[in-house]
Amino acid sequence: MSSFFPSLTTVAKGAFATTVGLGTLSAGLLYYGQSYLIYPSAFTQIGDDGPPAEPASYGLHHELVELKTKDGEILRCYLLPQKKELPKATKFRSLPKVPISAIEGATESGYSEMTDEEVLSQRPTVIMFHGNGGNAGHRIPLGMMFQQVMRCNVLGVEYRGYGESTGTPSENGLAIDAVTALEFVRGDPRLRNTPVILYGQSIGGAVSIDLASRFPGEISGLILENTFLSLRLLVPHVLPLLGPFRWLCHQRWESAGKGIPREMNVLLLSGQSDTLVPPKHMKYLRKIFSARPHTRRTLGLSPLSISQEGKNEDEVNEERTQFILFPEGTHNNTTAQHGYWNRIGDFVAEVGKEWREQQKQYRS
Repeated sequence: MSSFFPSLTTVAKGAFATTVGLGTLSAGLLYYGQSYLIYPSAFTQIGDDGPPAEPASYGLHHELVELKTKDGEILRCYLLPQKKELPKATKFRSLPKVPISAIEGATESGYSEMTDEEVLSQRPTVIMFHGNGGNAGHRIPLGMMFQQVMRCNVLGVEYRGYGESTGTPSENGLAIDAVTALEFVRGDPRLRNTPVILYGQSIGGAVSIDLASRFPGEISGLILENTFLSLRLLVPHVLPLLGPFRWLCHQRWESAGKGIPREMNVLLLSGQSDTLVPPKHMKYLRKIFSARPHTRRTLGLSPLSISQEGKNEDEVNEERTQFILFPEGTHNNTTAQHGYWNRIGDFVAEVGKEWREQQKQYRS
């Protein structure tokens, strides 16, 4: 019998070898395959992924733009610019098209007397950074809300490797893409002086935080939905078996500790029922943004307005970070929750109002 059954030593060795083998396989999967896990839609079709939709199919006033990055990739994005009279959308026809005269500040700004390009140059510009699934074409309905209802200019950014953009996605690559998008806005004579708001969903929130920390003087507001503190902290939740090997995650996207000045308006939108990114990540970000150590002065920037000169630094952060929790919101349906767009509309209006006041003070 002893020759038929393996000894305890043999069993132990086999178990150990299996454990080591699985561990090595898991480590290899995380290290070498993480780009496929983190940026899936760049490598394979998921659900209705495919040729990205274009704004023309929605009947929107738009421009298709190709942005060339410093490392030679081509980002095929779309711009939804403003004009006094926007065409009625051919999809989602029930969505109201708000007249420019009904926008807050329209009378004092004299929108009715302006040309189309003058109106465009006076409205906020929203740069949209989408999540890791799908492509920018899937977010056109979100862009419609900003263009049609809030009367913002919208740049829908398509990351490298996604949609029809060239290249392969990576943390460094997406960071370059974000800088390229901002450079486009600041280089366009129609948009260059507009207040810029970054709108980032999931990994797009990490992209937005990184961009805002690199160019804090160029960004007026951050809107972040269901994003995370870092990918390394997210791995144990999304891929529990790979949790012990999270240190091998070279796509880090660390959002804590970035130099975001207190004066920058931040809106955090969190789905309490998000099972992909635990809501505690957004709650931690709330604490981080509410306790920002830097002001524009400590970052070497001039005050936003004359009225802030000499102001106590603790007062600068007052009401600058808003956190909204949606109890039924999941990772992918928070945008459909009651009050979501109302909160964003109020935020955009406030950013626009502050910008107009700053312009008045600069001119006086």
